[in-house]
Amino acid sequence: MNFDLQLKGQRALVTGGTKGLGAAVVKSLQEVGVQVMTTARSAPDRPLEGVTYVQTDLTTAEGVSELARVVKEQWGGVDILINSVGGSTAPAGGFAALDDAVWLSELNLNLMSAVRLDRALLPAMLAKGAGVVLHVTSIQRVLPLPESTTAYAAAKGALSTYSKSLSKEITPKGVRVLRVSPGWIETEASVTFAKRMGAEAGTDYEGGKKMVMDWLGGIPVGRPATPKEVADLITFLVSPRAASVSGSEHVIDGGTVPTV
Repeated sequence: MNFDLQLKGQRALVTGGTKGLGAAVVKSLQEVGVQVMTTARSAPDRPLEGVTYVQTDLTTAEGVSELARVVKEQWGGVDILINSVGGSTAPAGGFAALDDAVWLSELNLNLMSAVRLDRALLPAMLAKGAGVVLHVTSIQRVLPLPESTTAYAAAKGALSTYSKSLSKEITPKGVRVLRVSPGWIETEASVTFAKRMGAEAGTDYEGGKKMVMDWLGGIPVGRPATPKEVADLITFLVSPRAASVSGSEHVIDGGTVPTV
């Protein structure tokens, strides 16, 4: 079987592409011949040759507008939009620790960045009747950790619902909309977190990693996913090889979510 993904020459914008999953998506797309533009709040330490980096803050409407301006100025539009930026800085302590500022921060990063960017770039996709939009959600939307991820999980849940509604509206017009829902990914940030948890419990990184997996109720495959594994799934889904796939959410969590 010839498994050429037929992506060579396509133009893709990946948000949050200098670290973690976003960086892996940028690399995966570039390896199959995609022209890639990506964003971050600060310049990358080791930029990839051939990738266009735009320094902007997507938690603000102004930052999204600036990114859209650069896209339209340099490319005219995109063929693929991957909303992978996300994360959480919410404090632990359950619902009572989350004031309005925390809630707005989580929503702006994990929901509104995608809503605003889609609104800015989708008209050009719809005008040509082709394109793919992918939103990175999270299994946290169905498996929240009350101590620390309530606001993040709620924002990702909202993103998933928004994405599904968007797919119903624009897939008939030629633009596919998809979701990828990762479980725990072994990114730089998650390694730092597991090390910190391990140190606080008097153990090492492996001990901290086991603690996190236990909090999640276990990961049947026995480990977190690598960024490359999730990025490769995303690369396939945005390719013409997946042309019949739209409106669906693709979970990649090693079996963590225990329900059907």
